[in-house]
Amino acid sequence: MGGKVLVLGAGHVAAPLVRYLLEKAALQVTVATRTVSKAERIIADHPRGRAVAFTVDQTGRLAELVGEADVVVSLLPWVHHLPVAEACLREKKHLVTTSYVKERMRALDEAVREADLVFLNECGLDPGLDHMSAMRVIHSISDRGGEVVEFHSYCGGLPAPEAGGNPFAYKVSWSPKGVLLACKREAKFLRDGEVVTVPGDLLYSEYDVVEIEALGEFEAYPNGDSLPYREKYGIENVRTLVRGTYRYPGWCGTWWQIKRLGWLDEAERDLSGETFASVTRALVGASEDDDLPAAVAEKCGLSADDEALRRMAWLGLFDERPMPFERGSLLDALVAVMEQKMAYAPGERDMIILRHRFVWKDSSGGTRTTLSTFIGYGDGERTAMAKTVGLPAAIAAAAVVRGEIGLRGVQIPTEPEIYEPLLSGLESEGITFVEETV
Repeated sequence: MGGKVLVLGAGHVAAPLVRYLLEKAALQVTVATRTVSKAERIIADHPRGRAVAFTVDQTGRLAELVGEADVVVSLLPWVHHLPVAEACLREKKHLVTTSYVKERMRALDEAVREADLVFLNECGLDPGLDHMSAMRVIHSISDRGGEVVEFHSYCGGLPAPEAGGNPFAYKVSWSPKGVLLACKREAKFLRDGEVVTVPGDLLYSEYDVVEIEALGEFEAYPNGDSLPYREKYGIENVRTLVRGTYRYPGWCGTWWQIKRLGWLDEAERDLSGETFASVTRALVGASEDDDLPAAVAEKCGLSADDEALRRMAWLGLFDERPMPFERGSLLDALVAVMEQKMAYAPGERDMIILRHRFVWKDSSGGTRTTLSTFIGYGDGERTAMAKTVGLPAAIAAAAVVRGEIGLRGVQIPTEPEIYEPLLSGLESEGITFVEETV
């Protein structure tokens, strides 16, 4: 069965998505993006592919492109999804995104249903694969008469163990600004029936150290608001529920100190004539004659040989190097450093870890534990991040084109009608979860 898909954007997750739609799903694909050369490289002269120029302010062009498609996949930043969704509604076209559903998108639900359409959001890695794999286990437990009492879910996009290569053991496979903003976000979760709120400035004071077989230890910290997932996942009686992020050891303690120093400030300021060292001196109240690492150690209550200081030094916070721009925020200055110093070298592999742990009561009242784990690696050509974000959206778009998803309205992949064909398709692409119950 033929079909036409419009892909908006040609960023780092686009290639696996577009190649799947062209080669595996055999669909006609138009990639619309500001930089046409990026789309052309992805399409690589495939006869069913087309690259066109498009910018988000071209509303007439958007309507024209949407009108030509059967399904639209928006890989644009989430702030641009609403005008795309409204164009899809006017042109009566289905929509797939990898982003969280915001209130204004959710408000379109009734109109989308009346138009006999599906707007399938949160169809990437996290959110996306996390929903699908969790709901498969939750429904399985429910079908056996069980009830989930604890749910722990953590995901991390990291360098493969051999590719760490710096004191943070971290490299950038998605927006570094998003990584730093997540350092400041308040977390809410449920612990033994009580709501726990961790303010953004204290986020990295609340983490656990966990062991993952064959990979070693990782820090696991809460990320965002976990509370809505009681209802989203249909586990209203759960006593403990937390969703979070994995990082290699040392991440939380170091970034907590950097945050306390003030380096994650988002306020725009005049940085002309400043160096990284002069900014750090000002933040800790040190003079030019002071030993800067020692002043930072005293300010943060660290020993002189603390690993956090070594990481700060590697990042360049003590260097007499000019700031990357004359006006901007300190957070954006660190983004520029991360883009330069935490980039993957050619051939290096990234790694995705996604693990759920369910504690549940079976029908006889006994307590069981189920682990659902995915560990995947980049292959030198495509990152694991690109594959695990792009492929779920591609398989979803193909399923919608083929009429395999009959649900209508604004959806996320928590229903069997959506997640079963998607997980089956992902398993064919090597994205498989290992489930163990004890």
